[in-house]
Amino acid sequence: MRRPDQQTTTRPAPEATLGNGTGPAGPDAAPVAGPAAQPGAGAGPDTPPAGARPAKPGEPSGPPAATGTPAARPGSAGTGSAGTGSAGTGSAGAGFTGEPTAEGALAPYLRGQAAEFLRSLRLHHEYSAPADAGGHGAAEAARALRRAARRIGGSLHTFRTALDPHWADQLRGELAWLTGILAREHAYANRLARLVDALHLLSGPTLPAARGARAAGEAAGADAQGRAALGVGAARAAALLERRLTLARTRSHSAALQALGSSRFHAIADAVALLASEVPAPSGHAGRAAAASLLEPAELAEQRLLTAVAALPPDDTGPYNEAQDAAWHQARLLLRLHRYAHEVVLGGADPGLTAPGHALDLHRDAVEAAGAAAAAARTPRIAPATAYALGVLHADQRHGVESARAAFRETWPYATALAAP
Repeated sequence: MRRPDQQTTTRPAPEATLGNGTGPAGPDAAPVAGPAAQPGAGAGPDTPPAGARPAKPGEPSGPPAATGTPAARPGSAGTGSAGTGSAGTGSAGAGFTGEPTAEGALAPYLRGQAAEFLRSLRLHHEYSAPADAGGHGAAEAARALRRAARRIGGSLHTFRTALDPHWADQLRGELAWLTGILAREHAYANRLARLVDALHLLSGPTLPAARGARAAGEAAGADAQGRAALGVGAARAAALLERRLTLARTRSHSAALQALGSSRFHAIADAVALLASEVPAPSGHAGRAAAASLLEPAELAEQRLLTAVAALPPDDTGPYNEAQDAAWHQARLLLRLHRYAHEVVLGGADPGLTAPGHALDLHRDAVEAAGAAAAAARTPRIAPATAYALGVLHADQRHGVESARAAFRETWPYATALAAP
């Protein structure tokens, strides 16, 4: 099982391994297993990161690394199937030869994402015409716009030392503002759909029959009475949530339209358009030396992720631990930065992190939905049945939070190593 001080998943495989015990650097590269793999090596999450990972004294050498070619991608060769969960082993992929540089890897990546940003912006303007306003195409274009902006901003954050720092910080802050504005409308719409569907499932389709049986004088069980009580307030709770979240969505839509028409956004679009043709490089000898290789910042981003995951609270702390949500949100952001760094350095996404990333997205959605239900329950002068339905809804969403955390732990490729003493 791979440990935080072992070969990084974002380091390309060298052309030959000279007894250093490192294999292919693909995201699912098969790690050296067994207790004798790293005698004396610390397995804790606080192991300090190292830009280069030489073999420790007495560490046996692993199998020779696969010879990589510039056209090879992670996961293109190796043994075993892509694995997740406690096994943490998968296909060992061949990486690029040599070390990626800002000119050879980062600049083409940023130019490609800038071109995607401009393409999505053009499509968003086309689909936002009066004839097509509010259609599915506009939503898809907005998602593609946010996706490109997030990748540009994340790469500017991780590889700041390989670029002009002042320019990178300024553009990254502006892109963060833009993605936050554009994401709110989509988030409110998804939250409303999630909560209304949950209320429907909780009240159940058998509610009218239960109420009719009670009207006919038949004795109802405790479960039927609880479901009937929930059904009384479920419709009112759904109406209350629809009013609140629809209003928030409408305000977010107006804010997004104002932002897209503002001079601030036009300045961002101009900066991205320049980025599509030229990537500002750092000045001076120190800046050129920092831009020589992207491995150190990519490995630092990975180590931050591993440390954050290792510091996540255990799964036996109770179902209503809202105070721990922030740590999980931070792990989600660090996972995103690591994914983007992997795309830059190795030229493709890490398939081993798809399921954990999806679990953390579900965790975020459940946390926000539970917060919306709790906020609606604090509305003054609501009926007791409505408050009861919102309380049950809040509990249901918090159970969804716990389920997402469990799914993340099951799919995290390095769970065993991080849990080791």
